[in-house]
Amino acid sequence: MKDRVSIDLKDGVADVRLIRADKMNALDNAMFEGIIEAGAKLATMEGLRCVVLSGEGKAFCAGLDMGSFAAMKQDGVPGVRDLAKRTHGIANRPQQCAWLWRELPVPVIAAVHGVAFGGGFQIALGPDIRYATPDARFSVMEIKWGLVPDLAGTQLMRHLAREDVVRELTYTGRIFNGVEAQQMGFVTRVVDDPRAAALEAAKEIASKSPDAIRANKRLLNAAVAVDAAAGLMMESVEQQKLIGSPNQVEAIMSNLQKRAANYKD
Repeated sequence: MKDRVSIDLKDGVADVRLIRADKMNALDNAMFEGIIEAGAKLATMEGLRCVVLSGEGKAFCAGLDMGSFAAMKQDGVPGVRDLAKRTHGIANRPQQCAWLWRELPVPVIAAVHGVAFGGGFQIALGPDIRYATPDARFSVMEIKWGLVPDLAGTQLMRHLAREDVVRELTYTGRIFNGVEAQQMGFVTRVVDDPRAAALEAAKEIASKSPDAIRANKRLLNAAVAVDAAAGLMMESVEQQKLIGSPNQVEAIMSNLQKRAANYKD
């Protein structure tokens, strides 16, 4: 993991960076492994309250490394010969690189600059929130190589943009910028310095009750997959667990006493 992904935890915020800057953080086998290993580490990290995901150098992630196309034809390449095999819950190995951000129990903010093409775009869609520069460039680029988006892209895109928009981008592979991405629904905010903005937002999230934040993520994740009756019941169950809990009482008292909250993880 160390030569592809770095993690720096401070005050509950994990600053996660793709660090293959010389290749615009392109996805080779080691990068796939590094991202998955980072996700597993974050899932059990004590004191974690929010994650910021970004890329070092000139880009967020340029997508699949060109050398990986040749590797696809070789026997024994992990996760390539049998994509139908579920290796990580409901996902296969490549899909896990994007889907794991959705499954982490805390909010994740992607900070995108430069390019997020193909698999890089799909990885950026996994987090809860996306900040991007106005001139960041995005593309569902798989069609250029005669492929389909298969890093969970079809499942992630359909909850963010209209169906016809998703289809047009998937069929054409055209490149669009951060401003257009926000208009479509893929980007939350357009800012000049996405990483700084993401770290600031993560700091704000980390100051809130971790119990309530995690419950909110569980509810919002479930909302896209359950019917209204099940969703309403989940709200009630989560709320009942929170009411009167130590962190909920602390939220009330810190506000009434006009002081910083002291939440327990």
